[in-house]
Amino acid sequence: MNVLVIGGGGREHAIIRKLRESPRAGRIFCAPGNGGIARLAEQVSIGALEFKKLADFAAENGAFTVVGPEVPLAEGIADYFISRGLPVFGPVKAAARLEWSKSFSKSLMKKYGIPTAGYEVFTDAESALEYVERAARPLVVKADGLALGKGVTVCESREEAREAVLGAMRGKNGPAGETLVIEEFLTGPEVSVLAFCDGKTISPMLSSKDHKRALDGDLGPNTGGMGAICPSPRYTRETARECQEKIFEPTLRALLAEGLDFRGVLYFGLMLTPDGPKVIEYNARFGDPETQVVLPLLKTDLLEIMTACAEGRLAELKIEWESGAAACVVIASGGYPGDYEKGKEIRGLDEIDEASGVWAIHAGTELLDERIITSGGRVLGITAKAPNLSEALVKAYGAAEKIRFDGAFYRKDVGR
Repeated sequence: MNVLVIGGGGREHAIIRKLRESPRAGRIFCAPGNGGIARLAEQVSIGALEFKKLADFAAENGAFTVVGPEVPLAEGIADYFISRGLPVFGPVKAAARLEWSKSFSKSLMKKYGIPTAGYEVFTDAESALEYVERAARPLVVKADGLALGKGVTVCESREEAREAVLGAMRGKNGPAGETLVIEEFLTGPEVSVLAFCDGKTISPMLSSKDHKRALDGDLGPNTGGMGAICPSPRYTRETARECQEKIFEPTLRALLAEGLDFRGVLYFGLMLTPDGPKVIEYNARFGDPETQVVLPLLKTDLLEIMTACAEGRLAELKIEWESGAAACVVIASGGYPGDYEKGKEIRGLDEIDEASGVWAIHAGTELLDERIITSGGRVLGITAKAPNLSEALVKAYGAAEKIRFDGAFYRKDVGR
């Protein structure tokens, strides 16, 4: 079976690495890909939003399509492929609304009793600012739409909250900030749980922990993710059972009740509060960099799982996982998540020993004249697998020290 993976980041590189292990996989294509993906798959010069060209290519090559990023899902790529009779892994637009509209996901949770933070929704700055004046702090101000992981601001003071509201309403996050969700601030460890879903059955993956802030000690601005570990030490068996009963299954039942056929990966961003687990957010696809640490521990054929999800037969599979741990350290361009320079040559990649269970997952790279250069803010995810988390972190950081390019930086406290 040929496979077309849509996207060009670290998530897609990690997915392609795992798909290559499948005995069912034939030719693997990636549109548009990146410098690391170029060595594993055949790159296709088609953008992620060029639906007709992508569908034509998939049809001509008999390819099963895997959608990586959130934007094409929010724009209805799965709907388009299904209308063409083409197999696709990823939810339709109406189901992906769980991610592309935070106000919708919050209202769904409220309607069906799924535990989450208290919140209010605003479409004008005046009402939002009035609420900020009387609400308890800290507050969390969220852009309603997609903001590439940068639409959330934790506000300790009224002044910070006012700045976040006005910044969003004045276009800081583009159209995503035209509607705002303002939430109560929850405390506790954060955990991410991704789950395979075929519309009728949900199968959670191993837990993971993402590091969103740019700097050590959870300081600095929010980013798309500066590292991750799997599994999360805070996510116990008892917690997993509670989440299954109070969050995962109720979310699937809510989707079914609303007539939403979700087939793909449903991402649960959780806070383990003193009052029990609560949902911070849903995503409608694999997380990044969570995918980089979860998939290396998957034993079952990923392509078989994906086709089962698309065909509505996930219940037939027994999905198995390894017992070890994985860690990912993201190496970013100087200035990220703000302005940064591109085109910096990356050195040290040939020193990464994949045979020892360490990989350089490419996120923002480009292959130019046999050289790998930087092309994005998050450049590489140095990922390692080991029998336990401590060893995985030692291996990942040891490999990260070998990577060199002008302006490179990474957090030194991932997993700690």
